[in-house]
Amino acid sequence: MADSWDHYSSKQNEKTREFLVDVELYVSAAAGSALRKVRSSFSHGTGFLPSHTPPHKPPAIIRKKPEKRESGALLAADEYGKAKEKSSLGLSKSLAGAGQWRSATCKLLEEGDRCFLNIYVDEAILYQTVYLHLLNQTDIRQADPSLFFRKDCVGLYCIAGQRWTSSTVAEPIYLQFANSDICSTWLALLRSYAIPEIYGRWFFPLEGGSYRMWRQIELTVIQGRNVGISRSDLNMDTEAAPDGEADNDVTCEIHLNDILCGRTSARKRGLTSAIDWHEKFMFAELPPFDSLDVVVWKEKKVMKPLVVGFIRIPLSAFRRGDATEGWFPIMQAQAGPSREIQVGELRLKIRVDEEIVLPSSAYNGLLKTFHSRNFLDWLLELEAKLKLKSISTPVMSLAVANDTLIKHVQEFATRHVLESAGSHQTLFRGNTVLTKIMELSMTWYGKTFLDASIGSVLRRLCAEKVAIEVDPLRSRKGSKDVERNVDALIFWSQEFWNQIYSVRNECPNELRRLFQTIRTLVEQRTKAEKGSAEHRDLPKQTVSAFCFLRFIVPAILHPHLFGLYPGLPPEPVQRSLTLIAKVIQSLANLNASSQKESFMAGVKDFLANNLPAMQDYIAAVSSPLDDPYPSNPVAAMARHNRLNIVNSLRERSSNLTVLDREAIPMLPHLLDIPRHLAIITSAVIRSSRDPQLQAQLPSIKGTPLEQLVNGCFEVEEQALIRVTQLAAKLSLDKRRPSLPVVSQMAQGPSTLTSVPVSSKPPVSRSTPKRKTLRPSTAPSSGSNSPARRFFDDTMPNSPRVFSSRNRNDEPKSPSTSDLKSFRRPLHMKAPSTDSVPTYKTGLTSPTKERPSDSFNDPPDDTNKRKGKGLLRNILRL
Repeated sequence: MADSWDHYSSKQNEKTREFLVDVELYVSAAAGSALRKVRSSFSHGTGFLPSHTPPHKPPAIIRKKPEKRESGALLAADEYGKAKEKSSLGLSKSLAGAGQWRSATCKLLEEGDRCFLNIYVDEAILYQTVYLHLLNQTDIRQADPSLFFRKDCVGLYCIAGQRWTSSTVAEPIYLQFANSDICSTWLALLRSYAIPEIYGRWFFPLEGGSYRMWRQIELTVIQGRNVGISRSDLNMDTEAAPDGEADNDVTCEIHLNDILCGRTSARKRGLTSAIDWHEKFMFAELPPFDSLDVVVWKEKKVMKPLVVGFIRIPLSAFRRGDATEGWFPIMQAQAGPSREIQVGELRLKIRVDEEIVLPSSAYNGLLKTFHSRNFLDWLLELEAKLKLKSISTPVMSLAVANDTLIKHVQEFATRHVLESAGSHQTLFRGNTVLTKIMELSMTWYGKTFLDASIGSVLRRLCAEKVAIEVDPLRSRKGSKDVERNVDALIFWSQEFWNQIYSVRNECPNELRRLFQTIRTLVEQRTKAEKGSAEHRDLPKQTVSAFCFLRFIVPAILHPHLFGLYPGLPPEPVQRSLTLIAKVIQSLANLNASSQKESFMAGVKDFLANNLPAMQDYIAAVSSPLDDPYPSNPVAAMARHNRLNIVNSLRERSSNLTVLDREAIPMLPHLLDIPRHLAIITSAVIRSSRDPQLQAQLPSIKGTPLEQLVNGCFEVEEQALIRVTQLAAKLSLDKRRPSLPVVSQMAQGPSTLTSVPVSSKPPVSRSTPKRKTLRPSTAPSSGSNSPARRFFDDTMPNSPRVFSSRNRNDEPKSPSTSDLKSFRRPLHMKAPSTDSVPTYKTGLTSPTKERPSDSFNDPPDDTNKRKGKGLLRNILRL
C-alpha cells in the first residue's frame, strides 16, 4: 500500500489545496451490504464519478436497526432492558465476521474556509464525504490498536450533517495508513481543518481565546477474579470455577462516551477463578467525558458472545494526574428484589488527565528556564526532590522539539562515564535517569525498527502456538523429546536472529548516534586496558546491553507491552519466548561459552556460528549515516509529498490565531509544546503542595529547581486569572446579544458560521453527593461547578453537541442502545459557543439542525449561583 500524495497548487486557486493518499478502510457488514447496492447502481451508470463532488446538502439517511445478538445476562439494574445486544458502533466481538478492510483512496479538498474529505472505494465509487471544517478536533483521533489489532489507524467520529454517505449506515470511519509517518502527517492535516476546543474566543480575540482543553485517560486492565461467579457460588467454592465456565474466553470492552474505543484480548479462566491481562490502554485528545464503562463478555467457539456484567467508572471522582489502582466490582442485573448482584471483580489502574492549556506566551519564562540546562538534570532533580516519576515523556518532548535530545543525552552520558567510580562491567547496568531516557529514546525513535526486527516472526510463533521446553525438570519427558525441543529452540532462535540481522541497516540515525556515543565513551575509558582480553569486547557489549538487554529482548519477553502482539501470549508460548530471549541475549553478550543453565548447552554451536554476525550488527547500529535519507525513489517521493503537507500546514497556520495555530500538532512527532508545559506545571504544583514533601522544599531554595517551581506557580496564576476573567464576563453577560458576525449573515452575502458546539446539555439526573478534588489547572467537570454553569447558561441553543450522547444517527454500544442501563446524561463540561471559529464564505452550511428539545432545561437559580464561590471546583487541588 504505497502512499500517493499529490499536491495541485500551481494551477489552482491559491486558496484551493488538494491531497491524495491510499488507505485501508474498515467497512462493517451492514455498510458493506449498502455499498454493494451503490456498486450495482454505479455499474449501471447512476453512481458518482471520482471527479464529482457530493451535494452540499447531504441526502436524508435512512436508519436501519443494527444487527443484534443474544445475551444471557442483563448488564445493569433497573434501567436494563431485556432486548438482544449488539456491539458498539457496528463492531461485533468477532471482527473477522463483523466487516472487512478494503483498499480506498482519500482525497482532501480545501475550498476557502471549507474542507472536504472524499473517500473512494473500487477506484471510482464515492463512499463518503466528510465535512472536516464542521468536526471538532477531538472527533479526529488515533484508534487504539486493540480495536482491530492494527496499527496506524485514525477514527473519524461524525454525526448527521457532518458528512454525506452513500450507505444507510452511520458509523465512525476508520482509516489505516501505510506507516506511522503517513499516519502522523495526515492526522495533523485532518485536525488542522477541524475546530479546537477553545474557551473565551469572543472575549480574547487577539490570542483566539482564553485557553484550550486537553484530556487523556490511561487504563490498565490487570486482573480479573471470580468473573461470572456470584457471591452465593463463592460461599460454596472459593477456588474452582463453575462447571462449564472454565473453557470460556473472557474479554473486556472499554467504552467512553458510548463509543467502543478498546478491547482486551480473550483470556481463558482455566480451572481457577483468576484471569491475567496486564494490558494498557491510552486514550488521548478526548472530548469532554463523564464516565468510562468496562463491559465484560464471555464466549465459546460454538456459542454467541454473552455479556457477563459491567463496571461504570465515574471519571469525575478521580484526582487528575494521579494513578488509582484497585478492584472494581462487576455488576449484573437480576430479576427480583435484589435487582443487581456482583459477578466478579476487575483489578484496574486508572489515570485521568485534564489540563487547561494557555497560549504559548504564558509559558515563555518557564520554557526559557527549561532550556537553560540539560533536560536530564531537570529529570534527576524532579524525581529525587519532588518525587515525580511519570514526567519523563513531557520533559523529553521539550528536548525533542528543541532538537537537543541527542546532544543532551550525549553530554549526560559523558559525565556519567567520567564520574563513575565503579567497575567497567557495571557501566550503565543500574536503573538511572540516563538508562531510563535511553529506553524512552529507543521506544520513541525505534518503534518501526523494533517491529521490523522481531514483529513478524514473533506473531508467526504465537499464531502457530509453538511450545518449547528444554528443561527436563519442567517437561518431565524423555531425552528424545528434549532433543526435539532443543532443535525447535535453535530453529526459532535462528528465525528471530535472521530477521533481526536483515534489518540492521534500518536502524534510525538518532539511535545510531546514541549507540555511537556509548561505544566511544567506553572505548575511551578502557583505552589503557585495550590489550586486555577482558575489556576488548566491552564497548560492543555496552552497545548490545542497550540495544538488546533494554530494547529487543524485553520486547520478545513481553510483546504486548511494545504493541507487537495483542495481550499476553498463552503460557506455553510465553515459555518459548523466554527461552528464545535467553538465547538472543547470550548471543548479544558476545560469549558463546557462558551458559548458566546446563540444559541450554545445546545452543552453544548456534551462538558460535552467529557471533561474527552479531559483531557486524553492533558495528552497523552504532555507526551514524552521512545521509540518513535513503536513495529509494519511492521513499524520496513519499518524503516530498509529506513535505508538501508540512509546508501547507505552515502556510495555513500563519493566518490562524495563536490558540488555533498551537492546537495543530507539530510534525513529525505530533508534539504540542504548550500542552507538555501544562502537564509539567500541574505535576510540579501538585507535588510541591504535597504535605509529605513539605520538609524537603527548603532544600531547593537558591537552586535552579526553585526557579522552575516559581515559574510553574506563575503559570498557574495566569491560568487562574484567565478563567476568572472569562467566568466574570460570562456572568455579567449571561444572555449575550447576537454577535456581529451573526448579524452580518442576514445583511451581506451568505456567510457561513461553523456549527457551534452546544454548551447547554440537560442537567444530570444524579447529583454528586460529595465534591471531588480537582487539579490545579483543570476546570471542574461536575455539574455543580459555578463556572461550568456560567458557560452553560450564557450560550444559545446549538445543533452541535461535543458529546456523542445524542448521536441518534450513530450505532451505539450494546450497553447503550438495547440495554437501557447505559443511558447517561450529557456531559456538563462542553465547549461554549464562542469556542467555534467563524468562517466567511459564500455558501450555506450543510449541517442539519438538531431538535432543540433536549436543550430546554430550566436555567440554574441565579441566587444559588451567586452564593457559591466563583472559582470553586474550577482550580482546586
